[in-house]
Amino acid sequence: MVDVLDNKRSATKFRVLVEIADRQPAVNQGEIADAVGVTSQAVSEYIRELVDEGFVEKEARSRYRVTKQGVDWLFQQASDVRRFADHVTEDVLGSMQEDAALATADIESGDAVSLFIRDGLLHADPGEEGPATGVATTDASEGEVVGVTGFAGIIDLEPGEVTVFQVAPIRSSAPAGSESLRAAADAADVVAAAGVEAVAALRDSGVDADVTFAAGEVAADAAGRGLDVVVVATTDLAGRVTDALRDAGLAYEVDDV
Repeated sequence: MVDVLDNKRSATKFRVLVEIADRQPAVNQGEIADAVGVTSQAVSEYIRELVDEGFVEKEARSRYRVTKQGVDWLFQQASDVRRFADHVTEDVLGSMQEDAALATADIESGDAVSLFIRDGLLHADPGEEGPATGVATTDASEGEVVGVTGFAGIIDLEPGEVTVFQVAPIRSSAPAGSESLRAAADAADVVAAAGVEAVAALRDSGVDADVTFAAGEVAADAAGRGLDVVVVATTDLAGRVTDALRDAGLAYEVDDV
């Protein structure tokens, strides 16, 4: 168990030290008592204990500072709490949560199912032969939505390919399409545009954009679901698109229209 969650006293000491760090150097014990939910006398006792342990130093009356040792202890305890919270949300609750999938065949509640991504959407196949499995929580006919819980394993999924085409802003030249853009867009699962000039360049290529806002975020989400994406962006906005792709850990190519 995480140290600060071992008992109420450890948790309260942690919270008092956090409040001191937040308010230092002028520390009002009454305000800390209200924030933590204990008496002012109890706060005073905790502060004395923190001073004795070297986590806090007293500068003057009602003036305290957290020491380097105290900061290190806070970081350690906060990291332990974060890891514990991740364990609860990912390992414990992750397998208990319910998600929706499209049934590939008739499924009854309680059936074991294999899970996979197709066309960017979660699908459930009767049986448990796949690398990722779950348990159906509802009945569903083929093509209907089925609830799934008890997730185990990892869905085998290759990220989609992303190509970012850059188009000059209107102040430089009028937007124009190209055959290479049309061919790439026709082969892609999702076409996104960032900027009016990008929409115009696509239309000049005989293509309508599927998305005309948050192009980088949409491209990252779609590629992460295994879809191939073409993004057309003005040179002013291309950086936002590629930043979103890099943040998602996705590879991409950049070309000019």
